[in-house]
Amino acid sequence: MNPEPETISDLLDRLCEIVPDYPSAGISFKDLTPAFADAAGLRRMVDEIVAPFSGQFDVIAGLEARGFVLAAAAAYATGTGMVTVRKAGKLPREVHRDEYTLEYGTGTLELHRDDVAPGTRVLILDDVLATGGTVGSAARLLKMVGAQVIGVGVVLELQGLGGREKLSGLHVHSLQLV
Repeated sequence: MNPEPETISDLLDRLCEIVPDYPSAGISFKDLTPAFADAAGLRRMVDEIVAPFSGQFDVIAGLEARGFVLAAAAAYATGTGMVTVRKAGKLPREVHRDEYTLEYGTGTLELHRDDVAPGTRVLILDDVLATGGTVGSAARLLKMVGAQVIGVGVVLELQGLGGREKLSGLHVHSLQLV
């Protein structure tokens, strides 16, 4: 009898490291970098994060910084392009800028004004969905340039922080709830 295939959640539990008290006391940080370093694990994450959106997007937007890893791999795997949504001051040309609220202050994201043509269908990828501030900001930036955000894919979704609720109207797909 064949054993049950490993679920994506089991794969993430097996490959990721839990770092206690990071970034502050009482927080258990789930480090995805070992999963990114595992060739089969990275392929599986990428395949599963884009699967619900197959054929629906023209370009993938990766959010700084770990979202870049996922977006680049997913763009390559799907034969699409990739754009970067960066923290303030990192992009050299004219940008749209969006300030958003974090649980501990504010943040600012930027997108080149001409990186995405109006009407382009965009899939947003990031590593973690927490409060929804970063992903919501990226969606607003993409809408500023006239893009159509078709969905959001994340590896980990932190429950109880309201991120999914703040993204109402967007199709959100997470590989693991934590």
